Amino acid sequence: MPKASEVKKNTAIEFNNNVYLIRDIERSVPQGRAGGSLYRMRMYDVATGSKLDHTFKADEMINLADLSHHEVTFSYIDGDEYVFMDVADYTPYHFNKDSIAEEILFITEETQGLHVLTVDGAPVAIELPAHVELVIVETDPSIKGASASARTKPAILSTGLSVQVPEYIANGEKIKINTAEHKFMSRADSK
Repeated sequence: MPKASEVKKNTAIEFNNNVYLIRDIERSVPQGRAGGSLYRMRMYDVATGSKLDHTFKADEMINLADLSHHEVTFSYIDGDEYVFMDVADYTPYHFNKDSIAEEILFITEETQGLHVLTVDGAPVAIELPAHVELVIVETDPSIKGASASARTKPAILSTGLSVQVPEYIANGEKIKINTAEHKFMSRADSK
């Protein structure tokens, strides 16, 4: 059982006799609490989809739910449903577009390292790899010799994600993006 301070996003926990998936965590340190951090967690009930916000003390113990990871590939879109296929047994996992809106910004047909998280066989979340490679579809023209400066410019990627990139990056280039921080890492290795 981890402490509240050790829990990460997309963790399934048991709370009030229900299973919740943690979607967002905000840490705060109130004045006058002698260093006691608080963790406000936005959670969604796995069964009903209802939202719950709850604040835990940093050293409060949390029960983890029985969560399974399945390696998947993005298969196709069916209306508002995104379908992912298990690479081991070809089980399809369906997600509503709204429930994975943030993750969709990092997913293409070529994305490797995707995992579906399931609780009792029901898909509850998509786990992204640490980084993905995406193509720039719109950005200002590159500036030659700009690699010496740390200035950036906005770029829109093939999935609609917008990130800041160095000035020397041009349209059509494939770049690596850190999925946790939504930040440019480097140019993708050309194969």
